[in-house]
Amino acid sequence: MQKLEKIQKICTDHAITLFWEKPEGRTDACGYGILLDGERHGTAESTHYTIENLESGREYKVQVERYRDGQCIAVSEPFVLCTEQEKEKLDITKEPYCAVGDGNTLNTAAIQKAVDDCGENQAVYIPAGIFLTGALCLHGNMELYLEEGAVLQGTDVPEDYLPKIWSRFEGIEMECYRSLLNLGKMDHGTGCDCGNVRIRGKGTIAGGGKRLAKNVIRAERERMKERLEALGEGIAEYEKEDTLPGRVRPKLINVSNARDVLIEGLELRDGACWNVHMIYSEHVVTHHCTFRSQGIWNGDGWDPDSSENCTIFACTFYTQDDSIAIKAGKNPEGNVINRPCRHIRIFDCNCAYGHGFAIGSEMSGGVDDIFIWDCDLGNSAYGIELKGTRKRGGYIRNVQVRDCVVPRIMFHSVGYNDDGEGAPVPPVFEQCLFEGLTVLGEFTDVDGEGRRLPCLAAELCGFPEEDYHIRDITFRDVTLNGKAGTAGQNISLKYCKNIVFDNVRA
Repeated sequence: MQKLEKIQKICTDHAITLFWEKPEGRTDACGYGILLDGERHGTAESTHYTIENLESGREYKVQVERYRDGQCIAVSEPFVLCTEQEKEKLDITKEPYCAVGDGNTLNTAAIQKAVDDCGENQAVYIPAGIFLTGALCLHGNMELYLEEGAVLQGTDVPEDYLPKIWSRFEGIEMECYRSLLNLGKMDHGTGCDCGNVRIRGKGTIAGGGKRLAKNVIRAERERMKERLEALGEGIAEYEKEDTLPGRVRPKLINVSNARDVLIEGLELRDGACWNVHMIYSEHVVTHHCTFRSQGIWNGDGWDPDSSENCTIFACTFYTQDDSIAIKAGKNPEGNVINRPCRHIRIFDCNCAYGHGFAIGSEMSGGVDDIFIWDCDLGNSAYGIELKGTRKRGGYIRNVQVRDCVVPRIMFHSVGYNDDGEGAPVPPVFEQCLFEGLTVLGEFTDVDGEGRRLPCLAAELCGFPEEDYHIRDITFRDVTLNGKAGTAGQNISLKYCKNIVFDNVRA
């Protein structure tokens, strides 16, 4: 009997969530069984399972089995887990906080006081209602819980997100407006200095969205007036005229230099920029969340940035930009700071609307060991996209994508976000595996009219110098679903070497 290893566990007061990596080998006709105190509790098709309605403060014996064709082929060691004791609730609507959930009253001071008061065995509790607030600063060893029907609603007033803090946008460290929720102080020269934070529940965290973004850009354009005028035609190096003043927009949730952060069960929506951004952080787990940012420029969903051992699963994305974007700094600063993004796990996620999953284009510090499985990106624009520019330097390597549905696969250089002094050498893209994929050969034009349009099944374009060709890429057991004779059944290769096709079929 094989051993099923590396089961990770999250215990809350009334639930235990288990998750594990997908084993190598055949995955058809496979499933999992979960035993609780020796009894079958349930089954799972993907590599996670949540046991709910448990008693708080009690030990449970748990075991996970893997099945194929009804036969048990692997089993984990039994392990004992203890649910947490119920925490004392600091209800923000009660004395001494007295927040008002009418959608009009500004509650920043009241909620911040509850956060400041929150101890390790307490939770800031947000009941049903719409609680309007500006930026809030979290701290280590705390919990924020949103009840069903609770909305933590960010304002659209830029002054409510001041003073600015050091953050990172598109690979460059700079002073940005505070996010709606802020944890940790960013410092690329140190490790994590806070953690053990939970942001969870059944409610919604909503940003100021497009209106806040426009208001910030308007204010920043006035502040930067002389610099923008001095650039003249040089502004063409940037994606659009809002790019420079827009870089300081607040995110929805900012996690800096923090470890052991859980984001669970929430709807996360309408950040003025990206929704969840973790910088120089470790062990950030996000699961069973819905991300919504349709209609918002740069509305990324979940962005690990020079961070390690971060995991996301069982999430659904409706985003105007990348649903997930893995980043590691931008030239020249990212090459100097040289902090990679690595050991990222993404599974059982659905991109219902958005660009898909991106690695880059900010990857100057390097990206290593990315594993994606059991995801449906069929309705996205780009599917799996590995991207950089010639200036970046750095590397993307050891990317594994298994058992997913995608419109296309892309390795390429992009023509935007290309300002800054270049690295001495181009980036390297290498050592990737794409296995068990269905590649549709058509994409959703989410930046246009949402139409379905044909595209190449895969496009790999490296750099002309032989040492910077895309190399050591394997496609195994891949099905191309494009109609016969269309681009959807074609793969384009340029400046590549050692590209292996094993059982790629139309």
